[in-house]
Amino acid sequence: MFLGTYEPKLDEKGRLILPAKYRDQLADGLVITRGQERCLYVFKVEDFMEMQEQARQAPLSNKEARNYLRVLMSGAVDQEPDRQGRISIPANLRTYAGLERDLAVIGTGNRVEIWNADAWSSFLEEQEAAFSDRDEEIIPGLL
Repeated sequence: MFLGTYEPKLDEKGRLILPAKYRDQLADGLVITRGQERCLYVFKVEDFMEMQEQARQAPLSNKEARNYLRVLMSGAVDQEPDRQGRISIPANLRTYAGLERDLAVIGTGNRVEIWNADAWSSFLEEQEAAFSDRDEEIIPGLL
């Protein structure tokens, strides 16, 4: 499980050193792709394959599902971290997420998200107020 928030730097070659707590879970390979809110999603390969298998269940006649999968899959790249725990983020994905030197890398349970540090800070500030004021169940069975 991926938890926590880390603030690594992107190097001049577009590489990111994965947080130490995530390295073992991602050592056998990972998939990076576009995520919602202009961040990047990082999945363990097996989790990405499972998600892709579920996506195949959507009817081919559903235009919204086709378009979503096109965007998600066309930006996906698979990698294995190097010995230092670094991954390379392709230029098209860095552009999509507005990634510069300062990053926020967050664990969201089954995936990691990579954010521009300023974008994450703004998002979190906006969402924390809504989070603390929730008075109804959003996710079934969760507080």
